[in-house]
Amino acid sequence: MGKVYIVQENPNVNVLSAGRFGELIPLLPPGRQITLSPAPIVRMLKSKLKDYSDNDYLLAMGDPAAIAIASMVAGDVNSGVVNILKWDRENKAYYSVTVDIYNRKEKENV
Repeated sequence: MGKVYIVQENPNVNVLSAGRFGELIPLLPPGRQITLSPAPIVRMLKSKLKDYSDNDYLLAMGDPAAIAIASMVAGDVNSGVVNILKWDRENKAYYSVTVDIYNRKEKENV
């Protein structure tokens, strides 16, 4: 089982059900915003996502700029493949969406 990287914690949102996809690991604390210089956040996310793999997920929650940076870093580390957990309001459940910008998985199966 992989890891679920929570881009930014929110104490008002219960994400425990995402734990069925893996160990929950917060990346950024609540309230942290990207301001004029994203470089410190980029460095922090590169460090925390350095082992991101096909078995892991991003839970896209928090500052949209932080979500974008985390997605870019995870994709860079994992050769263009990122698994994102998407919340379905109707079914009240998380679903996995895999983004493979280089069609790497398709090429591996040929």
